[in-house]
Amino acid sequence: MSIPGVATVEAVVEAGGAGTARVMARVEERMVELVSSHGDPLARHGGETITAGGKRLRPLLVCIAAGVPVAESDTLVRAAVAVELVHAATLVHDDVLDGANLRRGRPTVVAAGGRLMAVATGDLLFSRAFAELAAGGEIGPIRALSVAASALAAGELMQRADRWNLTVDQDRYLERCRLKTGVLFRAACELGALAGGAPTGALGSFGESIGVAFQLLDDVLDVTGPVERTGKPRGTDLLDGTVTLPLIEACRRDPGLALLDLRALADPRRAASVCDQIEATGALDHARDHALALVADAKAALPGWLPDAQRGALELVADGVVERYS
Repeated sequence: MSIPGVATVEAVVEAGGAGTARVMARVEERMVELVSSHGDPLARHGGETITAGGKRLRPLLVCIAAGVPVAESDTLVRAAVAVELVHAATLVHDDVLDGANLRRGRPTVVAAGGRLMAVATGDLLFSRAFAELAAGGEIGPIRALSVAASALAAGELMQRADRWNLTVDQDRYLERCRLKTGVLFRAACELGALAGGAPTGALGSFGESIGVAFQLLDDVLDVTGPVERTGKPRGTDLLDGTVTLPLIEACRRDPGLALLDLRALADPRRAASVCDQIEATGALDHARDHALALVADAKAALPGWLPDAQRGALELVADGVVERYS
């Protein structure tokens, strides 16, 4: 999955104050420690999943939502670790369901270790996430992440139900994005707010909106590629039968595309050709504009009680989502 650029992440870390880099370093250390304590091969596959890449956008949101400058605390580290472990677990399980061979340009757990090992690895990451929050002894963070985990499962079931179906409309697609991606971004902001003693509602809404935008732009990138940027072949969603907004809008604009049989796209070259057709309709601009509007609205809706430094850091995170396709 493509992610915000290094420059943007560095800017967010800088905006969060000196403690941000130290908290994020502790997050990395703690995640490795947690997955390495279960013996080979689970530790190996779990460790490879954790270190496979990514700019840790969700843990960064936890930090910034807690307040700026970022205060270093065990509570904050636990929350950031838990969110990223749940995210990693969902990626492993998604790859099992999709039969994916590559993730961020590297072999997936299911490709390297088989289905049973991948399921076990994802389960391990999930269990360690909630154990980490439970160690803090507070019910609020556990409740917030549990709601997100349930939504993730519901979103995955919706995606399975919608597979190959070109009659899926934009509203249903956006709800799927909210469940599969937006709600975990919401949880990251809520966990940060709880750690910082702030109200969760407005910050949670901000996180959910930029999370949906994040997914929208990820779906655009699946059409535009290239593999060097996304870590997966162009048109992977088409080959998986996943109906995204670019395809939904392209079918509306080009009735010929609406007759497409996604099950017949066994050849990646054919999928790339369909990506060209989607792009030719202008559907990508529609999806990008929707994502940009979500980000703009999210920034505008940030509450007035936020200190300027924290507001600025959150806006940098939102801008990083937009930067993904620029």
